Amino acid sequence: MELQDIKSMTLSEIQEAFANDKLPKFRALQVYQWLQRGAESFDEMSNVSKELREQLKGKYYISVATVEKKLVSNYDNTIKYLFSFADNCCVESVVMQYKHGYSICISTQVGCRMGCTFCATGKSGFSRNLTASEMLAQIQSAQKDLEIQISNIVLMGMGEPLDNYQQVLRFLELVSSKEGMNIGMRHISVSTCGIVDKIYDMANRKLQCTLSVSLHAPNDSLRSQTMPINKKWGVEQLLKACKYYTDTTRRRISFEYAMISGLNDSDAQAKELAGKLKGIISHVNLIPVNDVTGNHYKKSSVQRLHAFCGILEKHGITATVRRTLGSDIQASCGQLQRRYKEEVNNIESAQSN
Repeated sequence: MELQDIKSMTLSEIQEAFANDKLPKFRALQVYQWLQRGAESFDEMSNVSKELREQLKGKYYISVATVEKKLVSNYDNTIKYLFSFADNCCVESVVMQYKHGYSICISTQVGCRMGCTFCATGKSGFSRNLTASEMLAQIQSAQKDLEIQISNIVLMGMGEPLDNYQQVLRFLELVSSKEGMNIGMRHISVSTCGIVDKIYDMANRKLQCTLSVSLHAPNDSLRSQTMPINKKWGVEQLLKACKYYTDTTRRRISFEYAMISGLNDSDAQAKELAGKLKGIISHVNLIPVNDVTGNHYKKSSVQRLHAFCGILEKHGITATVRRTLGSDIQASCGQLQRRYKEEVNNIESAQSN
């Protein structure tokens, strides 16, 4: 019999499964709370009888994120993890410390199929979606390793969250559960490169998480050069969906804009962007583009960043230049995984020779 993923189950689903097996309802809550606290085996569940633990082992498995590599920034204590799962697939997560507490940026897919040209993850191709339990496991593993409590979550690591939509919705339900980790939706940000139909669905569900939209260009001709998704849903369609989202949820959208020298950082493009965003409750994050092997992009100068920001502000658009964290450990996702895969391939090649 194939084992079931118990950590991806909601409390009500576990209660129903236990009821079908003639198990007491209170046992379901005990097991659920152990899973949400990060138990990595049923043997850790000390208030559950040994007989029941053995019974659970025969029917379920518990997803675990194992630390393969850990890098700590010398500048700001940002911490980058490379986690592996049972099938040896690896993803990256980043823990950042702010005045308000600890935030973690987690992955939702192994790789990504969106193909954005400035993204390191996309260059590694796509392997598979993560389960809701594997998303939870990244948080739990980091908390256990660092002996901290995460207060904010960003789904902006490897992968496109809305391309793994059903598992992301389940993750949001689990992580915000009052009986579980109890991290409120307003402390969670979900990023997307612009999967328009899912943005409408999120709006209609009235989820209270923050939506972060990777925009990176003010028009179709420019955006289509760097983001293939734009050929399916253009800037006008995307911004119409964003307007619907803010009007429906009354939640502000964060627009991410990677500043690439000589490509999308001119005064004229800043004015065009300001005009496109007028009427949308939003904030623009200007991000110096990351250095990614294989592309020719250069980050905008500090002067250009602040000039672009100033134009947006002058036209009534709230904007900031994002503070770079973990620059010495390449904290942007995708780069550590690529290096790790190359190391493993080199070792396997050497062994075969």
